[in-house]
Parts: sequence; C-alpha cells; structure tokens
Amino acid sequence: MANFTLSNIFLTLGIVFLVISVLGQSKLGFIEINPGCFGRVLALIIGVASLAFVLLGSNFSVETIDLIRNYLAKAIQQNIPQINELLNS
Repeated sequence: MANFTLSNIFLTLGIVFLVISVLGQSKLGFIEINPGCFGRVLALIIGVASLAFVLLGSNFSVETIDLIRNYLAKAIQQNIPQINELLNS
C-alpha cells in the first residue's frame, strides 16, 4: 500500500486543481466538470497554494495555518457583496 504523506496529497491536489483551471469544461467518462469563470480562478488559486505548500516543505505550524485560515475567512466575509456582484453579473 502506498504511503500518502501530507506533501504527496497536496502535490496531487495541486496538479488536479491546476488541470481543472486550465482545461475548464471537460468530460471524463461519467464525470462532467464545468467550473465556470469563478470556479476556474478558484481552482487556480487552490492549485497554486497547494503546490506552494509542497514546495515550501510543509513545515507550517498549526498556529500559522490557523492565522492564514482566519485571515482568509475575514477577507471573504468582508468582500461578500463584491463576490455576489461578480457572480450575478
């Protein structure tokens, strides 16, 4: 059985999300992926962040990850009207 470390998981996720952001609408057997513009941008951000996490050595402490998560949550909450306007246009 393969040993899936955190780095391997993030590397795989980063590659998958970058493929989704580049290809956009695709059909893989019975699975259809149609992310749209916002979904492609979000997939690009998640893919780059995952690969950056792997390249930086995955040496983040729990406190650092919590700080980043809290910052992103506050930034999203503050920009919800702009995000809704972008999605509705």
